[in-house]
Amino acid sequence: MSAGAAPHCCAVAWRERTVQIEYQWIAPERSGTPLMVFLHEGLGSVSMWRDFPTRLCEALGWRGLVYSRPGYGRSTPRATDEHWTPDFMHRQALEVLPALFDALGIDCLRNPPWLFGHSDGGSIALIHAAHFPDRVAGSIVVAPHIFVEDISVRSIEAARQAFEQGDLRARLARHHDDPDSAFGGWNGAWLSPEFRSWSLAAELPRLNCPLLAVQGEDDEYGTLAQIHGIAEAAPQTRLLELAHCGHSPHRDQPEALIAAVQRFVQPG
Repeated sequence: MSAGAAPHCCAVAWRERTVQIEYQWIAPERSGTPLMVFLHEGLGSVSMWRDFPTRLCEALGWRGLVYSRPGYGRSTPRATDEHWTPDFMHRQALEVLPALFDALGIDCLRNPPWLFGHSDGGSIALIHAAHFPDRVAGSIVVAPHIFVEDISVRSIEAARQAFEQGDLRARLARHHDDPDSAFGGWNGAWLSPEFRSWSLAAELPRLNCPLLAVQGEDDEYGTLAQIHGIAEAAPQTRLLELAHCGHSPHRDQPEALIAAVQRFVQPG
């Protein structure tokens, strides 16, 4: 990632312990502009966003904040005996993200940030916005999950095979201090039998912020039913369905996504 301050780590108190969270500011000198907070996917990190957050913030003229959740990137790894439960995204949304805001001195009541979440990060953004409606200016969720589909489970099972027998572990090692931590927490939670009943049905009707939900028509981790379900529960949702696009629109269709976000947050 470029055009931002170098990544740092800050200490965050979480569940009676202290974890280090890797974060990076984008254009912090734009102190009077809105803040976009980027929430990564299930195997993501600060570096795995590449230059997309910088490009989007440049297009908007905004500031940005990118961070790696505990267990990912250069943040504190998951303990080897720590197994994530089906509520792991709720804990990230309701505990870790508010603690990070406090640690960085971000006053979300005075200046509510925008959230940009991809995949699991999109689900975390929805949960956070539903529970803290006065602390979120709006949300852009890209390939979010609101319930578990068979296509998701099949692709996550294939990812496990690629990690154990292919080159996925080596590729993740370029972005995570502990690739086993990053992969195992996410993969183990999603493939547990208990996770099949996970959903955001209780959260979605509580959403009242401006909301843009984006999905690629060729997404290998979910169908368009995911974003359609958001719109059914939260009528203010604007939908964007991208042709010739998989699970990562910010990689497959970055120009189209940036243009759509600009139209959404800066209408007219």
